[in-house]
Amino acid sequence: RQGGLPLPALDDDEGDCVADDLPGVIDAHVHAFNPKLMAAIWRWFDLHGWPIREKLQAPDVVAAMRRRGLAGCVLLHYAHKPGIAREMNRFVANLAVASDGFAVGTGTVCPGEADSVGIVDEAFSLGLRGIKLHCHVQGVAVDDERLFPVYELCRDRGQPVVVHAGREPWSDALPVDPYEICDADRTERVLREVPGLTLVVPHLGADEFDRYRDLLRRYETLWLDTTMMVADYFPAIFDGQRHSDNDDVPPWVPFVCARPDRMLYGSDAPNIPYAWDRELRSLTRHLPEQHLEAILGGNARHLFFPAD
Repeated sequence: RQGGLPLPALDDDEGDCVADDLPGVIDAHVHAFNPKLMAAIWRWFDLHGWPIREKLQAPDVVAAMRRRGLAGCVLLHYAHKPGIAREMNRFVANLAVASDGFAVGTGTVCPGEADSVGIVDEAFSLGLRGIKLHCHVQGVAVDDERLFPVYELCRDRGQPVVVHAGREPWSDALPVDPYEICDADRTERVLREVPGLTLVVPHLGADEFDRYRDLLRRYETLWLDTTMMVADYFPAIFDGQRHSDNDDVPPWVPFVCARPDRMLYGSDAPNIPYAWDRELRSLTRHLPEQHLEAILGGNARHLFFPAD
């Protein structure tokens, strides 16, 4: 465990908008909950996570991203108990429609709840693209048997599954110990037993970077997002990961550059303790220019945004 939570905020500067010379930027990891659920999440972060700089409700997050010059965003959420997923999915679907194509919403389902497959099928009928699961919050391993019918439906519909299946960030305030239910072997089991399923693991799979680097080589339907891992906020997570003698090269750079065609930029907005563009500036500063179009937006457009 890499130190655990809570952690402090950073008092860093932020820009007004995306740099003019960047390709179209799509944030593939934006949280969207109704006001009551978002307030509950913020209370948890205040006590156990980190101070959130901008406590913006979902419509305001989308508006801020548009105002700051992003080309789009992907809205993620997760049902922490049975019986609420349908209402949550309708909320996000309506938010996506109101954005007039700027935002794409994902659906969610509580693992094991009654009619899980029906809930996900209904989410797709609302225009939602894929589903989001969170092992830490939902208290379920990525290879829980109750999830396989949902995975198979997503595979058959060509819909991605975004699942926080990595062990970090760890907190003893979570309902489960992520180190007991999360590991890359479980992720590999899903990839192996549901061939063709598009699986997106956020946070670069932290902290099992070597294993996820290997899985990226062997499974063409696995994707990772960079969320909160390129901001120099969790330096201990990368202990032992430096693969360069150049101290100016952050340890995540060789990992991301090994498969730029399978990496997505994400911010975790609005639940972040630093500037909205901190990770974006880090990526543009450290990545080769030839990788920027794909990582900053092209890959997300391919996965989440319907073809015109």
